[in-house]
Amino acid sequence: MTMNNGIFKTLDAMGIEYETVEHPAAFTMEDIAQYGISSRGHIPKNLVLRDVKGTRNMLVVLHGDKRAQLGLIRDEIGSTKLSFASDERLMKYLSVEKGSVSPLGVIFDREKELEIYFDEDLKKESVLGCHPNDNRATVFLKFSDLVKYIESDGHIIRYIKV
Repeated sequence: MTMNNGIFKTLDAMGIEYETVEHPAAFTMEDIAQYGISSRGHIPKNLVLRDVKGTRNMLVVLHGDKRAQLGLIRDEIGSTKLSFASDERLMKYLSVEKGSVSPLGVIFDREKELEIYFDEDLKKESVLGCHPNDNRATVFLKFSDLVKYIESDGHIIRYIKV
């Protein structure tokens, strides 16, 4: 599988150690469980949301065991009603299609328009697995290295309790 999207180049340039596992396309947490992908590290849920006016756009990374409760997330981040981002917004902010959303894609948000929120409980996980903007592979890396990767690009991670 050839994934020439800049994510691996950035990880390599930063000296971040990672392991890539290829697998059939995984669109859901059920797919991930079926393929045994999570045996190497925790797989979080990644949501791209927007507020009611579309002026705020967010990447919310939740612990994989949690349900996406938009009302709770809304209250935690101080937003108006939230909805899922359109396919156009996914492409604009992360250069990704539905089913492949990943915090690794933040390097494509060059204008830093996307607000990044991580579930506080993810801090307890030593290794996380994220798609490299392609749901036919998962990249496993240390939680601390994922934070370093995101913040090195100028994004700020805010932590929420959900």
